[in-house]
Amino acid sequence: MADFWPVESEKVSLAKLFESDPSRLGAFTLGAAGIYFDWSKTHLTEDLVRQFSALADRQGLRAARDALFGGRVVNTSEGRAAEHTAERGEGHPDSVARARTFHNRMRALLDAVEAGALGDIRHVLHIGIGGSALGPDLLIDALGRDADRYDVAVVSNVDGAALEEATRDFDPHATLLLIASKTFTTTETMLNAASALSWMAEAGVEDPYGRVVALTASPEKAMEWGVDETRILPFSESVGGRYSLWSSIGFPIALALGWDAFESLLEGAAEMDRHFRLAEPALNAPLLAAFADLYYTQLRGCETRAVFAYDERLRLLPSYLQQLEMESNGKRVTPAGEPLAWPTAPITWGGVGTDAQHAVFQLLHQGTRLVPLEFVAVAEAGDNQDEAHHRALLTNCFAQGAALMTGKDSDDPQRAYPGDRPSSTILLERLDPATLGALIAFYEHRTFANAVLLGINPFDQFGVELGKQIARSIDEQGTDDFDPSTRALMARAFD
Repeated sequence: MADFWPVESEKVSLAKLFESDPSRLGAFTLGAAGIYFDWSKTHLTEDLVRQFSALADRQGLRAARDALFGGRVVNTSEGRAAEHTAERGEGHPDSVARARTFHNRMRALLDAVEAGALGDIRHVLHIGIGGSALGPDLLIDALGRDADRYDVAVVSNVDGAALEEATRDFDPHATLLLIASKTFTTTETMLNAASALSWMAEAGVEDPYGRVVALTASPEKAMEWGVDETRILPFSESVGGRYSLWSSIGFPIALALGWDAFESLLEGAAEMDRHFRLAEPALNAPLLAAFADLYYTQLRGCETRAVFAYDERLRLLPSYLQQLEMESNGKRVTPAGEPLAWPTAPITWGGVGTDAQHAVFQLLHQGTRLVPLEFVAVAEAGDNQDEAHHRALLTNCFAQGAALMTGKDSDDPQRAYPGDRPSSTILLERLDPATLGALIAFYEHRTFANAVLLGINPFDQFGVELGKQIARSIDEQGTDDFDPSTRALMARAFD
């Protein structure tokens, strides 16, 4: 293990790193796809970047990246490619052509909905879970607040209260139901979908199934369920769930924002794809981010990473990243099944600034845990309020990074700030479909780069299955074979 990871010759404080290197800011900042990245307030050094770049070479990052973009098998445990980049036009030509065909089908159905072919549609109820919900929810919440096209609600939780809240102000006679499931067998999604159909039928909708659109990689399952083939939007089996918002799973995004916005989303992501594929390590945003991630997990023993969005429109970003990063890289063995000798993904968590400053920043400034922070902000305001609001928002964001780094001495230990707490900053020029597409693609590639350097497969997620299997067995077989605690809980809840 000691021979695997880079070696830090000495631990130098962030303040001293700036003092000793006047060119540090230029070396650890870069711009790509309308986004400015700043890692200068992390403990990365040029020597560490060289060592991590050498590690990337030893781990075969270039070959893995070529395989990803070439449509070759990178999900070895399931024998699949991972072709979300093809949805953005960056991949194997055959896969790009197939994605374009599926997008054209999306566009045709969008045009039909807008022309009234499915009736007077004013509301869209999107039902999915995990990647089938988190991506659309993030994009629509971030970019659709001023849109006047359709009211879109995303439901993922199987808790009936979630479905009731989403449909409370919806007219069932003017609602389009989208069912998003890669396999079209996801238990929570199909239960919610059945209940939504019942809601429409009970309200007197003459043909509820005529208002259903299926977003799936298993079109035959959707047809068996009762969805007409003309209202099934397929996507490729090689597009993973948490990477699927670029595919037919993004249909609610296109409905909410319009087709031009959806295309801009894809174009922004494609620009980041090209940056990741072509830029050298020291100038490559996803790679530099991965180097910083691995520095803190492997060399400093950090177990968490905090992300704070200093923009209300990005309030769902931390939740989105939790699934992307922890479901992808929360692994403990290599693709060959061998145990790893080092920690893998840290716990991703976070919140929204400035709210978080009055909730969790006490621990970040004066607690005993070292937590690398990431600030995400937007230079251009997204509201019509006095400009003092946005200035105060950004001032607080930048001030927190400065305060974490510099700290403050005091004769009173309770008022002392140790400082030397690392942070990175991601500053979007503006929040629009292109820059948000680029931001999400950046996080995808960062996750992939981390996985290659860690020596794991980021594209399977077997860890989510065990709990589902046990839940099914409780329904099918009862609780006799379970531990006393589980039996007692079930008895209290259901008897």
